[in-house]
Amino acid sequence: MILKRLRKTPLAWLQLKKEKTRFFVALAGIAFADILMFIQLAFQDALYDAAVKPHRNLEADLVLIDPQLQTLFSVKSFPRERLYQTLAYEGVESVSPVYFASGQWRNPETRLERTILVWGIDPAKPTFKFLESHQNREQLKQLNRVLFDRSGRPEYGAIADIFNRTGTLETEINNKAIAVTGLFANGASFAADGNVIASESTFLHLFPNRQPNQIDIGLIALKPGADVETVRSQLDAGLPDDVLVLTTEEFAQIEQQYWAGSTGIGFIFGLGVIMGFIVGIVIVYQILYSDVSDHLPEYATLKAMGYSDRYLLTVLMQEALILAVLGYIPGFILSLGLYQLTYAATMLPIAMKTSRAITVFILTVLMCFISGAIAMRKLQSADPADIF
Repeated sequence: MILKRLRKTPLAWLQLKKEKTRFFVALAGIAFADILMFIQLAFQDALYDAAVKPHRNLEADLVLIDPQLQTLFSVKSFPRERLYQTLAYEGVESVSPVYFASGQWRNPETRLERTILVWGIDPAKPTFKFLESHQNREQLKQLNRVLFDRSGRPEYGAIADIFNRTGTLETEINNKAIAVTGLFANGASFAADGNVIASESTFLHLFPNRQPNQIDIGLIALKPGADVETVRSQLDAGLPDDVLVLTTEEFAQIEQQYWAGSTGIGFIFGLGVIMGFIVGIVIVYQILYSDVSDHLPEYATLKAMGYSDRYLLTVLMQEALILAVLGYIPGFILSLGLYQLTYAATMLPIAMKTSRAITVFILTVLMCFISGAIAMRKLQSADPADIF
């Protein structure tokens, strides 16, 4: 049976490659549609990944936040005493307060200011999973000393290069002098182009209007062997309603839901994917329709020879599948290059993901099959009587 199928004439392939110009135009059109979908999905994923990266880098088993907090870029503080109340519960080992706010960073070279996200932490306790933040905690204990995000936008200045060359760098945040004593890597997001880590004392000096007894995030570390859900249930039941107890992943999901549902960005990227999909359908339909129209007498002859509509429709769907596979390959390769260019220009975490590659491939096949299904109407009109 298999050998019999292999000996069959590859009619679909022969028809496609006969008109080479049309064939390559079709592949270029499909590749273009795939690139549109790859780029839109990549920006959407980069938005979400960059927005939640700080959340997932927090060194904590549980976090306390204000119930109204939806994003890091809209500060909602709660009483610091709530965090210390958790120490009375079984399973809680230690706690650490975190402040954050947007400040004005002065580029030490151009003297231009740019908004940067400033984190205030307790240097005596682990706050982030960055190895650099652990290594430089002692330097942060000094007033007006900060760690700079070397993965931030270049508009902040060549901070990493200057620091690596000289071992020190002085500039200003909110018109107050600070010194960079170390580097770490977090990266830019759509809302913040970079990050700075400071001690609580430095943070409150940079933001004098902030109250020390009002914190933004409370980090809770549990004792070894403690069950996260059990401790969380106890905290939920015992603490007042002015705080919310979450895991770090749940905290990250709140941020992601904000960008996906409370802003137009998620909708815009989703619309871009749909537009790319529609563009692909139109291009492939035009190619298949032209191919069927040019070979309509041949199809009518095949019908006269006894071939059924089902066989001819199978040929058409084979053409659609060939176009989908061969058009996807250059689209995938070109998208890899565009990802690198985009990352270099924006510093957003854009990279190819297996799930995205599979999703776009499935969309490409579906796109071509839909085009083939639309073109079938023309194929079904092939009448053997027309050739006599």
